[in-house]
Amino acid sequence: MNFFLSLFNAMPGAVTQGMLWGIMAIGVYITYRILDVADLTVDGSLATGGAVCVMLMRAGWNPWISLLCAFLAGVLAGLCTGLLHTRCGIPAILAGILTQLALYSVNLRIMGGKANQPIGVDKYDLLVSQRYVRELTLNNPIPLVILVLAVLTGLLYWFFGTEYGSSLRATGANQNMARAQGINTKSGITFGLMLANGMVALAGGLLAQYQGAVDVNMGRGAIVIGLAAVIIGEVLLGKVFRNFALKLTAVVIGAVIYYMVIQLVLQLGLNTNDLKLLTALVVALFLAIPYWKTVVLPRKKEV
Repeated sequence: MNFFLSLFNAMPGAVTQGMLWGIMAIGVYITYRILDVADLTVDGSLATGGAVCVMLMRAGWNPWISLLCAFLAGVLAGLCTGLLHTRCGIPAILAGILTQLALYSVNLRIMGGKANQPIGVDKYDLLVSQRYVRELTLNNPIPLVILVLAVLTGLLYWFFGTEYGSSLRATGANQNMARAQGINTKSGITFGLMLANGMVALAGGLLAQYQGAVDVNMGRGAIVIGLAAVIIGEVLLGKVFRNFALKLTAVVIGAVIYYMVIQLVLQLGLNTNDLKLLTALVVALFLAIPYWKTVVLPRKKEV
């Protein structure tokens, strides 16, 4: 009984954290699914967003303005990766690794040379805080996070329905055909990377506020968590959610399910040092499910 009570009490935090990571996962979805680009910049840009947001708030800036600056910092990180890839001829995965590596030093500079910086809810006016996640008050972060997700999903749905947004989707679907239609694929890929990493950095700013601190390593393994959210959402809801806005929603739901599973496993007594191993196994499992379906189902039909 105590186990289920403890699990129930932990679920609001897991759901909130999953939705915050869901914003980051939407950025991963833009590069991984829409642009068909393997971008590893997110491991660095997530911490960049958190560092910029926290340091500006510690300097007395408005939290919303700080979040906007975090988004713009992520946009710049994506621009660096895009230019390395499209203008320097460096493969996308290597360009992302180079930017991610450089961002580690940049993030330390932003944070004043310290590996972490606290931002307590008692001293600063945080938009979201895990302290109030179980309280039925206006300070509860869940309604605000849902509102932010709804606005972002709506804006992305509108943007990718425009002529330029459609050109980005065409670029990811078939670059040769897109170029034949007169689309500048290089600028499209660069813009897509900028938008995706802006989303990731925005998530980093919200996560830093929620956790009450920013750490230079907070983005380590973020790409795996983002991929886990994308894959889980597609495997479980891909056949039901066919509308683009619903696909983005499925990504967020995938992130929430991932963190609920993580919370469940932690309640069962898993060592926290094994979380990365568990994440890798979860991603590998959901990546393998579509392949197993193609192997097993045809055999059943033959029988």
